[in-house]
Amino acid sequence: MQHYLIQNKFLVGVLLGIAFGIISRLLMLRTDYRQYPTYPHGRIIHISLGVIAAALGAVAVPALFNKDYTAITFLSLAAQQFRDVRKMERETLTKIDSMELVSRGSTYIEGIAMVFEGRNYLVIMSALLTSLFAIMLNVWVGIVAGLLSLVLVEKLKSGKAMSHIAAVHTAVVKVDGPDLFVDDIYIMNVGLKANQDIIAERGMGFILTPYNSNGKVTISNLGQRQAILYDMATILGVYRDDGEPALIPMAKLDMKDGRLAVFILPQEMDAEKGKKVIMRVPILESAVRMPTEASVNKKEAGENG
Repeated sequence: MQHYLIQNKFLVGVLLGIAFGIISRLLMLRTDYRQYPTYPHGRIIHISLGVIAAALGAVAVPALFNKDYTAITFLSLAAQQFRDVRKMERETLTKIDSMELVSRGSTYIEGIAMVFEGRNYLVIMSALLTSLFAIMLNVWVGIVAGLLSLVLVEKLKSGKAMSHIAAVHTAVVKVDGPDLFVDDIYIMNVGLKANQDIIAERGMGFILTPYNSNGKVTISNLGQRQAILYDMATILGVYRDDGEPALIPMAKLDMKDGRLAVFILPQEMDAEKGKKVIMRVPILESAVRMPTEASVNKKEAGENG
């Protein structure tokens, strides 16, 4: 009878862990303006992987209670599979990217692939914690642990945005002969009169002013700049076709003070919406730089203080 109760407790704990693991994956699954994961097949793939991750996390607990340490081997195999998922996502998005009028760029693609791998580990964590507390204590404590893990998942599922590192304001687009400026920042040379007229009529510009040296280095990253241009082109549309390099959106730095000028020819002429889009562009993990954290800078700050 006692053996039956233990087995029943294990079964309830595992099922509860799987349930919370799947719920956490559904919370993190969102098809947004980037249209990725696609609906329905992209979603089916990611939900299926989430179910597998939840099952692995939940089953690991009773396996360890029974001193079946091969469960750790299965978790390491799962990690390898999720790394393969990251590689698959990277290759798929890279192939798709060549067909975009404004590309995501390799840094953005790597960021998306990293997120999809990391979210499977969050599912494992959620399932494992729920299963662990349900089996060690009782079902109600397991449910509380599961709910707390969902709060943690919600907090960890998205990082910071551009609004955290830079101020954004609209700027004047000026065409001075063949030279194109956003406020006082030079963008490029536009040779054809027809293109100059289109830019003068439809051009939209923004200036990003970083709050500190960390933000200055981060927005100077080419991948981060491309992410800004891609998000703006996706949400506002872009007034260009293939083979028109003069009409492509661009982002250029002011070398003196680190400000970033963004130029775009949108389909939707709404500067306020464009400003909001830039503020919500995610900061790419591989683009983040923190020079203030370097020991040499801390030492200098201490000496100056």
